[in-house]
Amino acid sequence: MTSIIVLKRRINSIKGTRQITKALQLVAASKMKRAQDYAARSRSYSDLAASLMQKLSGIGELKNYVFFKQRPVKTKLYIVISSNTGLAGAYNSNIQRFLSNLLEEDQKNSVKVKVIAIGNKAAHFARRIESVDLVSVYNNLDNQPTANDIRPILNSLIKEYLSENVDQVDIIYTKFISNINQQVSKIQALPASADVDGLTDNSTSHFSNFEPDVDSVINEITTRLIEAQLWQSILESLASEHSMRMMAMKNATDNAKDLIEDYTLELNTARQAGITQELAEISGGVEAMKA
Repeated sequence: MTSIIVLKRRINSIKGTRQITKALQLVAASKMKRAQDYAARSRSYSDLAASLMQKLSGIGELKNYVFFKQRPVKTKLYIVISSNTGLAGAYNSNIQRFLSNLLEEDQKNSVKVKVIAIGNKAAHFARRIESVDLVSVYNNLDNQPTANDIRPILNSLIKEYLSENVDQVDIIYTKFISNINQQVSKIQALPASADVDGLTDNSTSHFSNFEPDVDSVINEITTRLIEAQLWQSILESLASEHSMRMMAMKNATDNAKDLIEDYTLELNTARQAGITQELAEISGGVEAMKA
């Protein structure tokens, strides 16, 4: 049987761990609420941007524009959104597993892969894969990123595409559905696709007069729509990260409580055994003195 001193040390250690996980749970819950509200407020704007991108993609005259022109895919660029830290349950491992499956498929098709990592976890994973070229890492986004925070990432992916270093750009993120349901998803940012995030639109679009010219307007609009997709993907990922971290810390706190109860029961049993043994020794000593 484990000694009383060892059991007391284990109980005290687990109590300390429980205090930490409880604090992390409360912090994650607070961040989760703000992240969910922030993502929800911009979701309608993102859906509208995706619908507009779909309409533009359906215009025949745009097929030869650089952002819409389809070309043979020899190199892909993945924008992978992860967290900077761990303790978020399966959040990062789900992203890594999803990316691994894509890399296996690309390898079969002889497609080279580049990665722009948003978050340290995605960067660490990409560095361990020889066939992946890690272009850049962005790990300084806060819980409510602004357009200025997103702009460097946007400029980087557009530069890679316009210079024809890559032929396709995909965003890998975690879509927030509910507190207990988050799903890793992928959207194609470039070339612009007529099927954007599952939206369908049968309306007919026509060109009008544009100032200063059609090329400038189309390029600027498409850039802003890609920015909206990227921004919403980051917001969805942040909401998912904090939700999964809160649930992970809640489970850890509950497990610590169960362990404390189990060890307390074992400690009481050990104490009772010790008392029984002492009584037996006293009784034995008394009987020996009588003899």
